[in-house]
Amino acid sequence: MNKKFDRFAGFAFLLVGILFLVESQKISDSAYGSSVGPKIFPMWLGIILIALSARLLYETFKYKSEESKKERLQYKKFLIIFVSAVLYAFFLEKIGYVVSTFLFLLIAFQTVERGKMVYSILISAAFSFGVYYMFSELLGGSLPGFPLL
Repeated sequence: MNKKFDRFAGFAFLLVGILFLVESQKISDSAYGSSVGPKIFPMWLGIILIALSARLLYETFKYKSEESKKERLQYKKFLIIFVSAVLYAFFLEKIGYVVSTFLFLLIAFQTVERGKMVYSILISAAFSFGVYYMFSELLGGSLPGFPLL
């Protein structure tokens, strides 16, 4: 484990979480008097990100000082996931949230760990459909739909 990178990432994600939390408070409440307005989802994302980054920072102080093993950076995996994230953002409106998220997650899972294709497909599909249903139907938000509908 790379203690220096984990501390930097934990601090960066902590700042992003605080930014989410502060900026979500600037979103206006729902005009219909509902307790679940448009600012609830980003606010809770910020809170969760703050909690997880605080946990990561806490864990970095518990690392044992083992400098004997150098970890090799995996540029190829990073480049594959980075390019797929850029393509995900490009195709999000064109092919819809569910399809683009499913494809991005499938590529990312297979890049990180080869094999286990059935699990990757199941988790990617469950996450894509689950988030789409939760955000669109339960919270009343809007995401790019299916490309043919």
